[in-house]
Amino acid sequence: MIDTAPDYALEAYGLQKTYAGTKSSPPKHALKGVDLKIPRGSIFGLLGPNGAGKSTFINIFAGLVNKSGGTGKIWGIDIDRQPRQARAAIGIVPQEINMDVFFTPYETLELMAGFYGVPKSERRTEEILEAVGLSDKRDAYVRMLSGGMKRRLLVAKALVHNPPVLVLDEPTAGVDIELRRQLWEYVVELNQAGTTIVLTTHYLEEAQELCDEIAIVNEGEVVACEPKEQLLKRLDRKTLVIEAVEPLTEIPEQFRDIAGTQVSIRGGALAITYKFGEVSVAELIERFRATGNRINDLRTEEPDLEDVFLSLTYGTAKGAA
Repeated sequence: MIDTAPDYALEAYGLQKTYAGTKSSPPKHALKGVDLKIPRGSIFGLLGPNGAGKSTFINIFAGLVNKSGGTGKIWGIDIDRQPRQARAAIGIVPQEINMDVFFTPYETLELMAGFYGVPKSERRTEEILEAVGLSDKRDAYVRMLSGGMKRRLLVAKALVHNPPVLVLDEPTAGVDIELRRQLWEYVVELNQAGTTIVLTTHYLEEAQELCDEIAIVNEGEVVACEPKEQLLKRLDRKTLVIEAVEPLTEIPEQFRDIAGTQVSIRGGALAITYKFGEVSVAELIERFRATGNRINDLRTEEPDLEDVFLSLTYGTAKGAA
């Protein structure tokens, strides 16, 4: 099985989608020739602002949206030539909670397994309910479940046919911290067992912690697709925070003429954002000593995924002027 598995879980070549215009609005080019290959076995982040084209991309692979052009493959299977086989290789956890509220979780999973043609002897309904923490709600009506429980049931529904690719579209929206932690623990376990995870989320700290590789989509185009560590190196800036023995109330004169830096007072400490190679930490410390203030503590802050995301999608970053 491993020998015949494809190198990429999802592949898109020149993928396009144009939504028809109306009398009051022009056609919408949601995807503009997207090329993207998601490695098998990875936890892959698909990020972008609202309206960037993420959901359109996912819905094309889910069979919910007809593409306008290009080619897509799921687990090496062309979504046009072999649509049923391709869809059987993917599980989608949508943003919207869409299930019959008069079924129980057990009945919901059994029904979904039937839709996929999973024989009763091969169904894992009890195992999946246990894994997502819904065993004790097995026979409760879905309408009685909390929002977080319904989210977990969506994940369970996507797993009934044991797909090698699982797409999570904003899976933790409206989920409390503890349930979010439990969900991610299970997702990591799935990934370690061989499932490729594709994640869209507005919680960038989740993507930074979980993902191996990240693509950022903006206005229907992929503006970056790199391993996480490489993406974080895109910003050539660091911030040095110097805490004085006596809290500062204004920026010292020695820090008002350094080209390429941004200086501010943060909670009585001096924060200097500078470019690698243009300014050294040693120089900044010497300038601070020249103010006559004594250093109580200092630290450096590296760029995070939010900085990179803002830089690529809005042309700015946290703390930028």
